[in-house]
Amino acid sequence: MRLGAVLAPFSPERQERPLADRARRYAAAGFESLWAASSIGRGVFMTDPFVALSVAATVTSDLELGTGIVQLPLHHPVELAHRVLSLMEVCGERLIVGVGAGSSETDFAALERDYTGRLDTLHRDLEPFRSLLRTGEWRGVSLKPVPAPAPPVFYGTWGGDIERAAREFDGWIASALFRGTGELEARLERYRAAGGRRAIVTTIIVDPDSDLGKLRARLQQYADYGFDDAVIMFMPGAPDPERVRALA
Repeated sequence: MRLGAVLAPFSPERQERPLADRARRYAAAGFESLWAASSIGRGVFMTDPFVALSVAATVTSDLELGTGIVQLPLHHPVELAHRVLSLMEVCGERLIVGVGAGSSETDFAALERDYTGRLDTLHRDLEPFRSLLRTGEWRGVSLKPVPAPAPPVFYGTWGGDIERAAREFDGWIASALFRGTGELEARLERYRAAGGRRAIVTTIIVDPDSDLGKLRARLQQYADYGFDDAVIMFMPGAPDPERVRALA
């Protein structure tokens, strides 16, 4: 199982370690992917994922770089496709585009967007968004020429769309933030039964109180279930990335 790290959240304690330095450190520690999440207005500052990954791309050379996840209903699909295609100019073929509906009402309230209808918005906007990434065109809108090949799109979902993630997307992103290991195992079984390929469990929080022995056991569980990647989110004061990387 590969191990990745989230490039967030920002903390005043980390002013001596700007974003570029953190990306370099995670790469030197042996993490195989770097991720940036979309979150706004929750009282914890998360760097814009397109800024974060652009920085990471300029200071690393061989790590995968992913959005984990971008909340598609908070964007117009054309605008978001344009940002992704722009990011590809920096990341190249290392980029993974993780998208989903979002689960925090705070983000939608901050931007005055409809939270209750977010799934309908997601399902409506996925088609134009993905068409623009693949072809650069959608109903008279042109973003051509687009890079080839198109970036892989992973679906961040938890409920009834897991089978859709398996059928229609390049991979599935599951958040460990509010889910027990048993729940994750059951959802992964559904995903694999539907023919799903790569599966990533993300937002594995590591903070100053984390027991590294328990974390090692948890990561082993995810590997035993069949997850291909696990992504760590280091909170301020967490154990050194090198110690955490050595667990897997």
